[in-house]
Amino acid sequence: MGDNKEQRILHHVQQHAVAGDPQSVLETIDAYCSQKEWAMNVGDKKGQFVDIVVREECPSVLLELGAYCGYSAVRMARLLPPGARLLTIEVNPDYAAITQQMLDFAGLQDKVTVIIGASQDIIPQLKKKYDVDTLDMVFLDHWKERYLPDTLLLEECGLLRKGTVLLADNVIFPGAPDFLAHVRGSSRFECTHFSSYLEYSEVVDGLEKAVYLGAGSPPQP
Repeated sequence: MGDNKEQRILHHVQQHAVAGDPQSVLETIDAYCSQKEWAMNVGDKKGQFVDIVVREECPSVLLELGAYCGYSAVRMARLLPPGARLLTIEVNPDYAAITQQMLDFAGLQDKVTVIIGASQDIIPQLKKKYDVDTLDMVFLDHWKERYLPDTLLLEECGLLRKGTVLLADNVIFPGAPDFLAHVRGSSRFECTHFSSYLEYSEVVDGLEKAVYLGAGSPPQP
């Protein structure tokens, strides 16, 4: 069965989902986590908002902070246009290995690069080491206390352009109040909130979409 919950989720997918079918992988994870063991995937309810934003933005270069078991990487990568790529940063090497296997099973390995390391160490390397000019979209779903410092670091490193979309999960529960206060109070971001529920539960949560308007943006009305 596997030594821990994350391995059990992977093995369940490998046994019950359809190889090469990302939608089947997502549905299998959602069913397992709603019926057997809760896990911190973005989940099906909030996942629909993620789908909407990815479809709207059609990003060529997408960064994910926090891969966990690869659920959101599969969810986003399945919607990417041809030639687009997703870079996902995961600090836990065991989770990164599970994410890679999940992507391989879903047939999305060519669209996604799994990077092992801490976000604050990897972000400054993205331009030179990973050939990133600017990012079209960033999905924040790692340690909540890293949301704000990593947003500032992305801006400092010149990785945000006018129109870059930040999409942050769990901004209500467990919450990222300093991040929300910053993006909502800054003239450099235009924010939209998607109210929803914590994955596989009835606890109120939400996603925050913050569009970067550029360093010298006029104050928002």
